[in-house]
Amino acid sequence: MSSTGNATRTPVQAAALAVGVVFLLVGVAGFIPGITTDYDSLSFAGHHSGAKLLGIFEVSVLHNAVHLLFGIAGLALARTASGARGYLIGGGVVYLVLWLYGLVIDHDSAANFIPVNEADNWLHLGLAIGMVALGVALSRRVVPRDGRRV
Repeated sequence: MSSTGNATRTPVQAAALAVGVVFLLVGVAGFIPGITTDYDSLSFAGHHSGAKLLGIFEVSVLHNAVHLLFGIAGLALARTASGARGYLIGGGVVYLVLWLYGLVIDHDSAANFIPVNEADNWLHLGLAIGMVALGVALSRRVVPRDGRRV
């Protein structure tokens, strides 16, 4: 491994690392007034949290903590190709479930404990598709014409 640390990093590991870093940044940003509008109405959980990341995505302390934990998981699992693949595909499935959850619940009900809004729902769908696609596409083995696996 070189001094930069990426000599043996596979594309799927690099993707998982990047996704993990983004989740960490989003989790931290959710606690910064100004980046999170109506910060004074940030609650621990629930649909009554009026705080919005970038003025668009509903957040709460719980929501931000989940982003931070998801980011830490990405950094940890990016250490191996199989871990990175599992993080991206498994995380994508989690976000697909979260998207479905956001579609079926009443956003003004106690069931919206995360909280999510319409913008969150579309972001969750995009994350689901993107993470699964990265996990699948970047973990395929390339087989050159001479038949050797690389």
